[in-house]
Amino acid sequence: MVRRATDRLLAARGEAAAARANVGGRVGGLEAPHRRLDPGSRILEKTGVIAYRAMTWLLQHAPARLAWFVGARVAQAGYQVWPKKREWLNANFGHVLGLPPEDPAVRQLALAAYRNYGRYLVDLMRLPGVPPEKIGLLVEPGGLELLERARAESRGLILAAAHVGNNEAVAAGMASLGLPISVVADDSAFPEMFELLRKQRAAWGIKLIPWRKLREMFGVLRRDEMLALLVDWGYRSDGIPVRLFDSWTCLPAGPAVLAAKTGATILPIVVRRRPDGRMYVGADAPIKVRSTDPIEIGRATQAVALALQRIVAAAPDQWYSFKPMWPPTREEADALAQRPEAEGARQYLAELDGSGAGHVGGREALAANRGAEPPVSRGEPASASGGA
Repeated sequence: MVRRATDRLLAARGEAAAARANVGGRVGGLEAPHRRLDPGSRILEKTGVIAYRAMTWLLQHAPARLAWFVGARVAQAGYQVWPKKREWLNANFGHVLGLPPEDPAVRQLALAAYRNYGRYLVDLMRLPGVPPEKIGLLVEPGGLELLERARAESRGLILAAAHVGNNEAVAAGMASLGLPISVVADDSAFPEMFELLRKQRAAWGIKLIPWRKLREMFGVLRRDEMLALLVDWGYRSDGIPVRLFDSWTCLPAGPAVLAAKTGATILPIVVRRRPDGRMYVGADAPIKVRSTDPIEIGRATQAVALALQRIVAAAPDQWYSFKPMWPPTREEADALAQRPEAEGARQYLAELDGSGAGHVGGREALAANRGAEPPVSRGEPASASGGA
């Protein structure tokens, strides 16, 4: 019923609905997978916005290291008192480590992720107080220049990002260089908070685009600008089946479909916190998508999944995706592998295994890449048809 109501709403939006029909359905979608359709209590949301403003002021006037320490401890307390989030996060890290969710090593990694999430929230609240001329200094030398070169060499650039490090600091740094960047975000869960954050980011030169507004996303790419999409915002069964850390799940088809329709390049990026609080920026191999054929979309999405796997494997304690990333049951995961859309992923992985390209499974990737720097892309983008 909810799905039908949502479809009727989108159908009334004319061109946007037609675009969604091509991007969504069984080839995935740009929708926020765990969006809240019930707007909830406005009083509660207003209280949250007021508390956010007050905490922002307080943290901007506190010493950075003290704020990080307190933020980390408060976040870890959230892990203890929020059973559903704890269950989801333990399940996610169980997949990453190849261990049962109740294993002590999983709990240890989850607590470390919550600690870094607390530091991220502190940085996010302190960012509005950073003078514009100093925003670029939040990123290590070379990172912003890498993205600037990638944008200059592409007909539109889709930054496939993950919940790692501090994406806002990097986006603000790019905007401070005059680079046009837009970020797709969910405006349905907390509209007033979304509006507050939209205004803050607009002051830095970043444009937030609600996830429903496909026309604006196409416009960004057709102007050869940069569009940032988070690819790890949760599992949806109607996404594209991929292998991630040796298990079947789904990722959204949005990046692949947008790239195919506009000629844009997908660039998986990683943002990682350094001990001094600055952000390291790296990039995995760029991905070109030749057509909207379902097999090609599946291959490109599997390429994105492998890039996400490498990014998470290099710094799992900085990954803070707090929604389920895999199906809840083994039976549902097995069913994904049988869907026709999974053929693209199978072909892509088989060709990597047979080409000597060195495809590494999730567990091996974790062991090999933990603490390593992600690869910095060079040269021409690879095609999903020929490997990425």
